[in-house]
Amino acid sequence: MKATIQHPSGTITVDFSQPIDISLPLEAGTGQVSAWYVPPVTMEPVRNGNWVGSVKEGGSVNFRNIFFNPHGHGTHTECVGHITAEWYSVYDSLKTFFFLAKLITVTPEEINGDYVITKRQLENLFSDGPYEALVIRTLPNEESKKSKAYSNTNPPYIHVEAMQFIREQNIMHLLTDLPSVDRENDGGKLLAHHAFWTYPEKPLTAATITEFIYVPSQITDGRYLLNLQTATFVNDATPSRPVLYKIA
Repeated sequence: MKATIQHPSGTITVDFSQPIDISLPLEAGTGQVSAWYVPPVTMEPVRNGNWVGSVKEGGSVNFRNIFFNPHGHGTHTECVGHITAEWYSVYDSLKTFFFLAKLITVTPEEINGDYVITKRQLENLFSDGPYEALVIRTLPNEESKKSKAYSNTNPPYIHVEAMQFIREQNIMHLLTDLPSVDRENDGGKLLAHHAFWTYPEKPLTAATITEFIYVPSQITDGRYLLNLQTATFVNDATPSRPVLYKIA
């Protein structure tokens, strides 16, 4: 099904019949993508005396407790509340859910032993804008991204100058396949997070960062309509399901 939408950048035609899900799901057990030294996700039936919340074990329904960390397990969206003493939640911050997005593919550059996305790599990618959302796919784009344990691996990240450039493009929703936009161990500075949310100078409470996405290699770079779906947790981060739609 195709639909014509009036957007500030002009009229766009969107193909809603072929959604491109770029999320990684939360599943119990090992072998799932993770970071920040969190234990595996657990999903266990509730047990109350002789009653068990498992049909397989003789219960009438499946009724499970789930333990996970939204920053360390699967695709998640976070708001400025991730780095503030003040309370901000994604639930209160994200009030619209469709955005004109640019998908780009970048090979992080090696700088002093780190692999970093730099401003130079981004500077010529926004001439066909403006855009509300930026989706960054990094190379190599291996299938192992879907199950990798990133803890203590010093994964690639976004240089603060690159993030400042992203902010200058008025991008309000940044999505990446990295576990974080900042270096795994940076002494707690979180420079890229601060630059994106312009915190503490002028906190952008409506802006979001989504991490741990996965964009299949056959999906081409370019313009898409993004539907940013989030679970309704009142927290600084929440599991999410970003979906791209091709613009005809």
